Amino acid sequence: MNQSEPLAPIVLFCYNRPGHLRQTLEHLQANTLASESELYIYSDGPKKESDRAAIHKIRAYISQLSGFKKINITESETNQGLAFSVIKGVSEVIARYEKVIVLEDDMLTTPDFLDYMNEALQVYRSRKDIFTVTAYTPPISIPINYKNDVYLAPRASSWGWGTWAEKWKKADWNAEELTNSETVAPIRERLEKGGNDLWPMLVKQQRGIIDSWAIRWTFTQSQQQAYGLYPVHSKIKNIGTDGSGTNFTFKSGSYGHEMNTGKVEMKPDIQPDERVIRLFRAYYDLPFSVKIKNWVKYRI
Repeated sequence: MNQSEPLAPIVLFCYNRPGHLRQTLEHLQANTLASESELYIYSDGPKKESDRAAIHKIRAYISQLSGFKKINITESETNQGLAFSVIKGVSEVIARYEKVIVLEDDMLTTPDFLDYMNEALQVYRSRKDIFTVTAYTPPISIPINYKNDVYLAPRASSWGWGTWAEKWKKADWNAEELTNSETVAPIRERLEKGGNDLWPMLVKQQRGIIDSWAIRWTFTQSQQQAYGLYPVHSKIKNIGTDGSGTNFTFKSGSYGHEMNTGKVEMKPDIQPDERVIRLFRAYYDLPFSVKIKNWVKYRI
């Protein structure tokens, strides 16, 4: 990586899980580029009275934090919610730095996570068809004769990801193109190239059933016919699928536990591989029971 290139700032969002946050930050501190990187922490306020003790513990911990070039902390007195916090926080930081690396409080990283992310943001900055880079990959079986260390998929990851200001500015947070469209069929077809779970999420977002920045960001990416860049081997592990999270209130072990340290070759001209995209899309296929529930309960 060209060290003359400024490092991307890290933006981390946390709420009410001090144990998860501590693990996330300890892994991040162990990164080789941590001491050269600026860290922005957004601590959300309590949704209910019982959250106050955990949030107080978090704020006491981060107030003593070290190991980074500079630490900037924003503490909200009221509960903003993750979607609002991410959109606002990323927009604030990316306006100053032109690029950003984003984490939530349940992401463990390898010691070379920041090296990988900064290099990816540098190598693919000029690619108009790549909107995000991520250090996570779902546990899919990449074809044995696939020769690259990274791949493209028509979906944005919300786990250990980064983007650039010019791409973030294109975000359609109101999904207006969907609202104003006379026909949703081509929009749905484009979106579902990244998984058939995406359409129900977008419809629920539009109806106010869920509040997700990630589905709106993926919708933007699909409308731009752009890709996310994923590693063949993850450099991140999510520890928030243990039932403790806001968005994951059930336990799941199906998101992969691999974390791989080591140099990743990044070819600037990498192209989509349809075999990999088929496997990627199949991983996100909804179970039949969930499809039935979506139809019966939401008519989706």
